[in-house]
Amino acid sequence: MAGELAVLFDESYCYRIDHYLGKEMVQNLLTMRFSNLFFEPLWNRNFIESVEIEFKEDIGTGGRGGYFDKVGIVRDIIQNHLLQVMALTAMEPPLHCDDGDSVRNEKVKLLKAVAPINFDDVYLGQYVAGKGEKGYLEDETVPKGSKCATFACVTLFVKNPRWDGVPFIFTAGKALDERKCEVRIKFKPVPGASQMFHTSDAEMPRNQITLRLQPGELIQLTTNIKAPGFQTKPVGTTLDLSYQARYDVKVPEAYTRLILDVFHGRQAAFVRSDELEAAWTIFTPLLEQIEASSRRPTDYVFGTSAVDVIKQIKASRK
Repeated sequence: MAGELAVLFDESYCYRIDHYLGKEMVQNLLTMRFSNLFFEPLWNRNFIESVEIEFKEDIGTGGRGGYFDKVGIVRDIIQNHLLQVMALTAMEPPLHCDDGDSVRNEKVKLLKAVAPINFDDVYLGQYVAGKGEKGYLEDETVPKGSKCATFACVTLFVKNPRWDGVPFIFTAGKALDERKCEVRIKFKPVPGASQMFHTSDAEMPRNQITLRLQPGELIQLTTNIKAPGFQTKPVGTTLDLSYQARYDVKVPEAYTRLILDVFHGRQAAFVRSDELEAAWTIFTPLLEQIEASSRRPTDYVFGTSAVDVIKQIKASRK
């Protein structure tokens, strides 16, 4: 499609919408990273242990199984929406954050550094009936015996000096226990802290930054303080910035923001053709392996948590 458009239109006239790029918290990623002195020096493999990007829905296909079955959860959510979030989270600093080519150049460099996905590290599930809700295969619009995954957990690695060895863990699923989309940056243990405070590494709370994209924009910083009282034991506490509580403004809808950007000719929040190609280069081999595999997705009951779904899938492989 990108090649067909290129015959008719110059790239500067193309605005490929991924509505996640219009979400307030996604647009906040670059500002938060590059305008705060204390974030960017820590934003690398030396301090960050893992990055988790999670999308959860508490509903099933709702009669749209005919469409969903042709797409699947990887194409529907991970290959586009969550990958875009990952690119903004992990890219190098752009020359200008409001310059379309400057931002997208760095995103393309990041995507081209992603290593091939190991199929054995991919977890796929399909929901069955529970909590009074129908299972996926009970949806009349879904083909009988479909192997389409409604849940997936995929781990990516970026082979560049900033991120080599850090797992970027994507989780996406329908019919889970809650509706939520978050980015969680988990930091490594503080060197020597367990010795100083006479505790084990497992008991020492970890620092974490959480950005909630929906519902309700939120930034949380998990930090350690002394437990109240006579002890010097560190306990984890969370510093919250809820947009709804802090700002007396209505956050624009993603599509509203993006359509306004089109009117103003701003392209930073739109997907460029080489970026689209790089994204498909990452996921096409995985999608081909999934479609060629005889392995069925593991069943999970409607309303199960994402953590428990992954545990069930791991147990089914033993």
